[in-house]
Amino acid sequence: MDESANIFEGRDVLLGVCGGIAAYKAASLTSALVQAGATVAVVMTEEATKLVAPKTFEALTRRPVATSMWDANLPHPHVELARQAEVFCVVPATANIMAKAAAGIADDLMSSTILAFSGALIMAPAMNTTMWEKPATQRNVRQLVDDGVVMVGPEVGRLSCGESGAGRMSSPEKIFDAIAEALRRSR
Repeated sequence: MDESANIFEGRDVLLGVCGGIAAYKAASLTSALVQAGATVAVVMTEEATKLVAPKTFEALTRRPVATSMWDANLPHPHVELARQAEVFCVVPATANIMAKAAAGIADDLMSSTILAFSGALIMAPAMNTTMWEKPATQRNVRQLVDDGVVMVGPEVGRLSCGESGAGRMSSPEKIFDAIAEALRRSR
């Protein structure tokens, strides 16, 4: 991670944390980005807050975490978060959020922010192998890639359900590198 540290200095990264068990890895990624000099904002789905407390990300970023369209901190949180960031990385990207993004559905803060964002969008999928291999999920992934979304993973390995297969979220280091590459391209 250290090689790319200079590319992060003074840059704005938005992390979208969804409700997959891999959400805990987003804390490690957040810490690495902040240590590299990035300004990091975090938006979380309601489901994600049941797995990792927003206070974790607030402590790491020293900024409030957005969890609802009705957050008092911003009058139009989806638009303002989208405009502030150069790169938006959704980690873990669940089958649900990828389906919403592929279809242009904006029914919560996360999906609305994705729709309002015009910069480099990165998704790090994480889900059960059966979910990953479903034709609907694969159609959504193809649509997102056609729309310019960068997919990081998933990898093959042991999953939280006890099975092994495709669907394991890529390492925070690999996602960090993808964010660095997106920032390099946006200069």
